[in-house]
Amino acid sequence: MSNKISIRFFDDKEVRAVWDEADNKWWFNIVDVCAVLSESKDPNAYWRKFKQRLIAAGNQTVTNCHAFKFLAADGKHRFMDAVDDSGIKELAKTFPGKRANRFIEWFTYSPDTIDGKSKTKAYALFESGLLNSLEPGSVKCLQQIHGYIFGGLYDFAGQIRTLNIAKGGFAFAPAMYLHQNLKTIERMPETTFDEIMDKYVEMNVAHPFMEGNGRSTRIWLDLMLKRTLKQCVDWSQIDKNDYHAAMRQSPSDPTLIKALAKNALTGKIFDREMFMKGIDYLYYYEENSDVVE
Repeated sequence: MSNKISIRFFDDKEVRAVWDEADNKWWFNIVDVCAVLSESKDPNAYWRKFKQRLIAAGNQTVTNCHAFKFLAADGKHRFMDAVDDSGIKELAKTFPGKRANRFIEWFTYSPDTIDGKSKTKAYALFESGLLNSLEPGSVKCLQQIHGYIFGGLYDFAGQIRTLNIAKGGFAFAPAMYLHQNLKTIERMPETTFDEIMDKYVEMNVAHPFMEGNGRSTRIWLDLMLKRTLKQCVDWSQIDKNDYHAAMRQSPSDPTLIKALAKNALTGKIFDREMFMKGIDYLYYYEENSDVVE
């Protein structure tokens, strides 16, 4: 089993998966699926009982499940039942109600959306070697990240916008002044944590692309932190709502986003699982968001 981990979110609840190099596919945690479909307070116990009923009924989903290690509630990695994508669809069908139908629709079609495809490309950044060749903190670096993730999905991938944009009532930097603003941001120092975060906040206010700014800029932030501090942000340690509140406040007061990021710093800058998990959370922050970022 490889240590490549994927985390999708259904109604703000995790559905984890591990990548199996031998079979070249994802295996999804059944307990996570039970947690989102049954809404049980003890999804482990729910699955144990449900599994017995499925075995008694001769259900093939149980026969085809495998055991993989996932992080358990006690902080240890333990073997848990998992099924592939076809098994997930069959398992979900055994749950009654509209919630299961909505889950199947979400699970089936999300990989085919622009977000799903760009997320796959974002995963591939780690393997591509591109991140090692970029100049952290530069505008070109940010453009290259955006171009890699959204290339072939948006015709403006990697290109600085020429139109004015706004979100949640907040107007980002005017397009006519954007190139000059970006030059100013690029020259900002990045020798301390506070300087790096100030630069990140200013780039967010600039919002240089038509779409995909938040995801690209957070990767850009981590590259600066890695070079200067030999650390990066463990995004899984920052609550989605807390992050959104901090980013809304950041143009006038970056104190909160600095505190959240500082408390989530980790030295695992070369850790593959940390990067993959970070991508999952970066996309999670974007779901149903009107935050200024």
